[in-house]
Amino acid sequence: MAKRALKRQTTRSEAAEGRQQRGRRTLQVVAGGWDPANDIAPGAEREQTYLKTIKAKSKGQETLLRAIDDHHLVVALGPAGTGKTYLAISKAVEALEAGRVGRIVLSRPAVEAGESLGFLPGAMEDKLAPYLRPLYDALSDRLSPKRLKAMMAEGLIEIAPVGFMRGRTLNNAFVVIDEAQNCTFGQIKMLLTRLGWHSTMVVTGDPAQTDLLPELSGLAEAAAKLEALKDVAVVRLADKDIVRHPLVASMLTVL
Repeated sequence: MAKRALKRQTTRSEAAEGRQQRGRRTLQVVAGGWDPANDIAPGAEREQTYLKTIKAKSKGQETLLRAIDDHHLVVALGPAGTGKTYLAISKAVEALEAGRVGRIVLSRPAVEAGESLGFLPGAMEDKLAPYLRPLYDALSDRLSPKRLKAMMAEGLIEIAPVGFMRGRTLNNAFVVIDEAQNCTFGQIKMLLTRLGWHSTMVVTGDPAQTDLLPELSGLAEAAAKLEALKDVAVVRLADKDIVRHPLVASMLTVL
């Protein structure tokens, strides 16, 4: 009996120690390397788990976050790596979880970046998946895969190409229009007029990286005209707001 009791006690101790180790492993920490946060010293550790809140990494990003909080329509212009899409989707998820909106609608033009993908197999969703993949990536960084799948199944999060947005009225929604530099002026006008009651819309893009002919892209012209409206915020991010690898900012200054 004593041996059996000792064995049970040893087994419980080992199980408890295993749970503690698994709990410690859930906090993944990366030591060293470059970190975009200005307030983290070189070589300091950075938490890699899902973040409940976001924090601006530059003054430009701070301006963008404040503009999203204060305006129903925001146009965010800037080079690659400035966090335009990520911040917009993060604020959308934050608004949905806080109950301020009833759904998230993400839209993106289905435009190929300089090369043809040909005829893609599968249903409509399968054909559009490669074009909308960047939006899924940003969502996956804010939500666990299981929760993201459940929210999309319930219709709380919808991802649609620009071509399917005509004729809709988006009430009680947080709308993000990504890669708007690949939209014509007519398409941008159509998208902007989808805005309904109790909704917020963020339009992001980089006019310098359009996959259309420069004269066809309507983002720069639309932003210039909207800037005259006091209820619309046009935020222009710069190279100093890039939070990807430092080489990205260096390359964009010479390319």
